[in-house]
Amino acid sequence: MTGLSAPDLGDVLAARHRIAPYLRPTPLYRYPALDALAGVDIWVKQENHQPVGAFKVRGGVNLVSQLTDDERQRGVITASTGNHGQSVAYAANIFGVRAIVCVPERANQVKVESMRALGAEIAFQGRDFDDAREYCEKQAVEHGYRYIHSGNEPMLIAGVGTYTLEILESRPDIDVIIVPVGGGSGAAGACTVAKAVRPSIEVIGVQSESAPAAYRSWQGKALVTDANATIAEGLATRTAFDLPQGILWQLLDDFVLVSDDELLAATRIMIEKTKNLVEPSGAAPLAAVLADQDRFGGRRVAIVCSGGNISPTQLLQLWPDD
Repeated sequence: MTGLSAPDLGDVLAARHRIAPYLRPTPLYRYPALDALAGVDIWVKQENHQPVGAFKVRGGVNLVSQLTDDERQRGVITASTGNHGQSVAYAANIFGVRAIVCVPERANQVKVESMRALGAEIAFQGRDFDDAREYCEKQAVEHGYRYIHSGNEPMLIAGVGTYTLEILESRPDIDVIIVPVGGGSGAAGACTVAKAVRPSIEVIGVQSESAPAAYRSWQGKALVTDANATIAEGLATRTAFDLPQGILWQLLDDFVLVSDDELLAATRIMIEKTKNLVEPSGAAPLAAVLADQDRFGGRRVAIVCSGGNISPTQLLQLWPDD
């Protein structure tokens, strides 16, 4: 275990104050065409409208803003499939900190280009996130960089928890919040806020059945590793992380799996019905609703569109016959 303390609602409120000069609240939109298709009243939290196209930037700004002078001088290093790396790169750019991001060799090029444009140094390593993470951890020890873990960081979780504050301030009557899960920071932040504000709110995590490590860890209340073959890089990890899992074990109401085919179908629907670019991980909550529509009928559901960083190649794969 990390020995790190889980953030609470006070930490999330403090994070909102810190990030406010750099990030605006994102919209919570309702789309009648999406409601009609799903048979459910859905509000979409548009985290794809963030400057880097994903929710994780909230955590990056909160954490990097609190680095010590020594940590800033040493620089930061992290591992990412893209959105967490963009978050760190964006924040490091704001605060003038050197940032190195270790990514898999076949990382999403849209995200890689964004990180480079923000001034981050990119190190390609391994076939997936966990290969890049293991390399990153060795580099941090060898060179003395401040390692920013993608999940085991209370300040990241507090930062991303701010989107749930915005959801509940905009729609206090929301019954259900559905959140994509990769490492689990977003779901951990959502639980922390929702259960402190109104414990009756149901918070549900969703992951790909092709990369179910976090799901299986939550089910068994023990960290496990598993296969990682999903097309949704935002959900792609072979292992679970103990800080977010510890929060999820206590506070998450349910956790569901969807297939990659369901993710792709939901991505197409999100793009068509909301007129937004959405990556497959950002469509995971909609996939969960469509897979079990009766469960959500008559309830007010907020789904977190966690990111919109879909590459041109991925877009073409959604409509192969067009």
